[in-house]
Amino acid sequence: MRKIALALMTSVFLIGCNNDDDTQPAVVEVSVDFTFTQNWDGDPIENSDFDIPQYTNENGEMMSISKLVYLISDVTFISLSTGVTYDAGDYNLINVRDQTNLTFTPDIEIPEGDYIVSFTFGFDDEDNQDGIYQDLNSADGGWNVPMMLGGGYHYMRLEGKFIDDTGSLENYAYHTIRAADTSTDPVTLQDTSFEVGLGQITIGSSTNIEVQMNVAEWFKNPNTWDLNVLSTVLMPNFDAQIMMFENGSTFSNSQGAFSLGSVTQ
Repeated sequence: MRKIALALMTSVFLIGCNNDDDTQPAVVEVSVDFTFTQNWDGDPIENSDFDIPQYTNENGEMMSISKLVYLISDVTFISLSTGVTYDAGDYNLINVRDQTNLTFTPDIEIPEGDYIVSFTFGFDDEDNQDGIYQDLNSADGGWNVPMMLGGGYHYMRLEGKFIDDTGSLENYAYHTIRAADTSTDPVTLQDTSFEVGLGQITIGSSTNIEVQMNVAEWFKNPNTWDLNVLSTVLMPNFDAQIMMFENGSTFSNSQGAFSLGSVTQ
C-alpha cells in the first residue's frame, strides 16, 4: 500500500511539474490608432489655411487648397517575430476640411511586438468594386467613379485655385482614380492604388502612429506638374492618372506623398 501511495504521489508531482512547464504567458492583443496629418513641405496645413493662395508648387504656380479628401485601406501588420500577416481589411475616408476621420483605429487586434506596417492609398483592384460600399456611395457628394471610366471609387479629391500664366485665378481639380483608357472597347483599366510602407514599428498597449501627407509632393516628383496644362478633367486622362500615381507613390527617386511621423506609446 505504501508503494502504491508513493507512486500516486510521484505521479501527481510529475503531472504538476509538467503543467507548470507547459504554462505559457497570455498573449496580449491590442488595437492600434492612426492619426493623419497634412503639410506643405513641412508646414502644417490647418483649416485656417484653406482658400488662401499661399502655396507655391514645383512649377512655380501660386495655389490654394479648398478640398482635400482621400481614402486609405488594407492597413497591414507583418510580425517580425512570427512572420504572421494581420490585415485589417477595412478603410478610412479622411476629409481634412471637415476634420472627419483624421484619427482611425483599424478593426483588428494584434499581439504586442515589432511589425512592418503598411496601408494602401485608395482601393486595389480586388476591393475597388463598383457600388458595394454604401457609406462611400454618398460620401463627399458621392465617392463613386462613373461606369464609363470603369466604375469603382475615387482615391483622392484635391481641389482649389491657382494663378495661371496670364495672372488669372483658375480652378484645379486633382482627382485620382484607377487609370482608364476610354479609347479602347472595353475600357482598359490600370490599378493606380499603391502601398505605403511605414517601416518597422513597435506596437504596445496604446500605440498611436502618425501618418503625414506632404501635399506638395503630388506636384513635384518625378513629374513637375504644370497646372496651366493639367488642371481639370483629369479623371478620363489616362496619362495624367499614371503621373499622379508616380508622384504619390514611393519608388526610384520619388519620395512619395506619405511618410511616417511620430509614434507614441
